[in-house]
Amino acid sequence: MTGPAERVALTPSAADLLRRLTEQHGPLMFHQSGGCCDGSSPMCYQRGEFRTGASDVLLGELEVPEVPEPVPFWMSVSQHALWSHTHLTVDVVPGRGSGFSLEAPEGVRFLIRSRLLEPPPDQPGPPDG
Repeated sequence: MTGPAERVALTPSAADLLRRLTEQHGPLMFHQSGGCCDGSSPMCYQRGEFRTGASDVLLGELEVPEVPEPVPFWMSVSQHALWSHTHLTVDVVPGRGSGFSLEAPEGVRFLIRSRLLEPPPDQPGPPDG
């Protein structure tokens, strides 16, 4: 995903893993629920395996080199309300993830790294204090 409205990005390691998972499973999607335990990690599914609805927000569509279709990144409305001022980067680290997320058999898990978004130049930042 590119442009000034970018809210979510990928590390090169995450892009490599998504390429491999796409070869194995076809088009993919992410969902970040914001729940406890595994729900606080981004979950990778075959596109359509996880139903999204009115309680979800499409945060962005991740462009992965050599993958023909972008990977949509969904987030629950409640989590989005908490993270509305952050930029998210999907990374991958060694470790055991959720058994429901497609990367679990690989011995790695997806992880979110976040930073505060910079306000546009014509808008003030958050109040001090």
